[in-house]
Amino acid sequence: MNWFGDKKESYKDKKSLIIYFSRADENYAVGYIDKGNTEIIAEYVQELTNADMFKVEPLVPYSKDYMTCIEEAKHRIGNAPIKEEIGDISLYDVIYIMSPIYWGTYAPEMETALKDVDFTGKTIRIITTHEGSGLANVPNDVKKICKGAVVLDDAIAIRGSQVNSAKGKIESWI
Repeated sequence: MNWFGDKKESYKDKKSLIIYFSRADENYAVGYIDKGNTEIIAEYVQELTNADMFKVEPLVPYSKDYMTCIEEAKHRIGNAPIKEEIGDISLYDVIYIMSPIYWGTYAPEMETALKDVDFTGKTIRIITTHEGSGLANVPNDVKKICKGAVVLDDAIAIRGSQVNSAKGKIESWI
């Protein structure tokens, strides 16, 4: 369902918010990075849409080591405290939800950030970063947690190892 007609450019003109989780340090298949893959994609979307951004940050940072990080994430599922809540999103028409894939879905902190937000009447578009998991269960999980929203079926998945060359793909998608 496309609330704004068939013209993709129409998303660029809507008041938008990017809600994302991203982690730098050691990442699967890309080694140590200074900026998380999802943050790079979020910045592309912001540049193309002039959206506001909200970075979901864990209250307790993850380990810099990838294998330790994913074990920490596994233990945070269902209980992942964050530094700051999203707050009121009533001014926004389109919400971009972005996360790397952790254990088959978005990072546990995304659930904490999204669960108490009123998404009634909002249009949601999803982007994931991954190294082989694609979208995983993110679209279904977003539909469950973002009650009242229209979650578009046009979600895309970007390989973390390809984020630096993905701006054109993001631009076509927007």
